Amino acid sequence: MKFVQSVQNGTHYKASQADQDIDVLHLYGSYYDMGFAHGQLMKKELLNFFPEVYAYMLTQISDHNGTFTKLVETYGIDQALDLSYAQTKDYIKPYVMEELQGMSDAIGLPLEKIRRVMWIPELTRGSCSMFGAWGKATESTGGNLLQLRALDWDIDGPFKNYAAMIVYHPSADAGGHPWANVAFTGFTGAITGMSSAGLAMSEIGVTYPDESFGKEGYLAKGYPFAFIIRDILQYDKTLAEADKRITEAKRTCDLILGVGDGKSNSFHGYQYAPSVANVMLDTNLMPLEEWHPRIPEIVYWGMDWVCPNDNRMLSHQLNAFYGNLTVENTIQSITSYVQTGDVHISVYDHAKRHMYVSVAAKDGTPGPREAYARPFMKVDMDKLFAEPHPTAH
Repeated sequence: MKFVQSVQNGTHYKASQADQDIDVLHLYGSYYDMGFAHGQLMKKELLNFFPEVYAYMLTQISDHNGTFTKLVETYGIDQALDLSYAQTKDYIKPYVMEELQGMSDAIGLPLEKIRRVMWIPELTRGSCSMFGAWGKATESTGGNLLQLRALDWDIDGPFKNYAAMIVYHPSADAGGHPWANVAFTGFTGAITGMSSAGLAMSEIGVTYPDESFGKEGYLAKGYPFAFIIRDILQYDKTLAEADKRITEAKRTCDLILGVGDGKSNSFHGYQYAPSVANVMLDTNLMPLEEWHPRIPEIVYWGMDWVCPNDNRMLSHQLNAFYGNLTVENTIQSITSYVQTGDVHISVYDHAKRHMYVSVAAKDGTPGPREAYARPFMKVDMDKLFAEPHPTAH
């Protein structure tokens, strides 16, 4: 970690490994304070990021993303994102807009322009992979929980140039506990992360569901999934609390979620849809197909719900290393073999409370583009969460 700068309620470091680097931000105080500090620390980057993302999304109006295309062609991109917000704003917690208002005030960009970018995940969800393995599956390392989150989404747009790990240290009045968000500069929802309470998140967008999901409705009323994930990391302390949050939520879209809990050495997957929320263990894992076999003490999915090729590849490697699944062979022989995790990868070693992170190559960076083919950085999460407030240095 190389120190860059600090402000009243935030500190900025660069974490580097070989040709790999990621911005690490520590934010403190109320949610407004943390949004304001984020803006102060990264003003230049944010003033580039938001217009670049917006311009890039306009280029993605094509047949490869039919639903997004239809919505934008019908309403326009501003109106489509505003409609999505209107359908979900009554379900979000106050911190969401408080933090965005702080960021807006710090960088001088209108709140609605920042907010629209936060709602893009509701309309465009990527393919990804995950697993949680414990017990006999990781016997060589004491049976401790090992978890994968691989994000496959978009390495052609601007996102890869703004990779960030944002560590929140909320004040007692703000509520919640410290947690780390692996995402992009300026993104306040969560898709990948780990908390000081020992919970870690995995997520997969579902493009190819089966009938068990029911009918998915875009622009549905409900809680945006990126903030449900954030709430789990920010507030929940146990798997039971995460189960309750997911199953009782007003859900808006089709996903697969995964939550690992280092304290109980256990992992739950979730079939997540507007009409269903099923908790998945190794004993009831679905879909039950020859290309997605159940493996004792492993919960996993490759790229999608119905995705025979990638699930075959992932299950093949999980079986090949069964009993000796480790961080090292997950990186060397699983994500690279399946070729999953082009944007970023987090491998969570729950017993040691370490997170191993790789991100896609920034523009102009030598070597492979995809995160699964690039160097990983090991992060000691306890040290990260213990980072003192900048005024305490």
